[in-house]
Amino acid sequence: MANIKEFSMTSIIFMGTPEFGVPILTALAAKYDVVTVITQPDRLVGRKQRLQQSPVKVAATKLGIPVLQPEKLSGSPELDQAIALAPDLIVTAAYGQFLPTKFLKAAKIAALNVHGSLLPKYRGGAPIQYSIINGDAVTGVTIIEMVKAMDAGDIYAQATLPLTRADDTGTVFAKLSLMGRDLLLETLPQIIAGTATKRPQDPALVTFSPTLTKEQEHLDITLPAPQLDQWVRGLRPAVGGYVYLNGERVKLWAITPQAAATTAAPGVVVERSKKRLVVAAGAQTSFAIDELQPAGKSRQPIAAFLNGAGQAIKEGDLIIGNAQ
Repeated sequence: MANIKEFSMTSIIFMGTPEFGVPILTALAAKYDVVTVITQPDRLVGRKQRLQQSPVKVAATKLGIPVLQPEKLSGSPELDQAIALAPDLIVTAAYGQFLPTKFLKAAKIAALNVHGSLLPKYRGGAPIQYSIINGDAVTGVTIIEMVKAMDAGDIYAQATLPLTRADDTGTVFAKLSLMGRDLLLETLPQIIAGTATKRPQDPALVTFSPTLTKEQEHLDITLPAPQLDQWVRGLRPAVGGYVYLNGERVKLWAITPQAAATTAAPGVVVERSKKRLVVAAGAQTSFAIDELQPAGKSRQPIAAFLNGAGQAIKEGDLIIGNAQ
């Protein structure tokens, strides 16, 4: 069995981009020799198009770790630099690109991925979002050996996380990031020592979670309210799902499905008071709008909206449609 000093000398190339990877990188840097970090290039974001570094780059810079940022790793000079480092391990956590086979083979011990689902369920780039959108009771994190096919490698370890209605993509990202960190730190010593066991994924159970499109951000008002709520929470907090309310694009940041059935058509107001707005959805269900955001304005509780732009709304009005 290798000792702690030997583990600390293990060299690692870490790859990640969003906040999900930051706790994992920080923990690895405290115990192992992270020789470089590879992350996505700085991007222009927001209305003012300000150049923004990835959270992983910010963390790596604070830790004093060299950073590589190829637009595309395959065929880049950065790929040659990384291969030349001949790391013991490559560890990825939400990096966001396919990795060339010759790069994966550069790892002397193993190339590993910390994936935010219970593989083989939800291979792909949006596993956490789909776990919320599909109303799963549990999700989790998986440590796999990386292979050429997307998220298809053998499984070293898994941990599960129950999901509740209080969760959205943001809360689950944060929980699974810490869970993935702990599971990786628990598993790495056995992988390094050569004593870890792994098992293949069952191909019959494979499902995929492709990156969500702009079109999917438009909420379908004909869905049953509980399912609509899952979409709202699945799109929160990164983008937010929207509807057209009285012809104006409005993001719904929080809604609450109602227990009582309604015969009103989807999009019709079934209850309106000074602080409450309940709208019909599909399958004779309805939901209360708790927080929304009209285009060009800040997020606001429903009471503020009803006291302002929504003053004219009354029961029986058809205020939300699936088309603009």
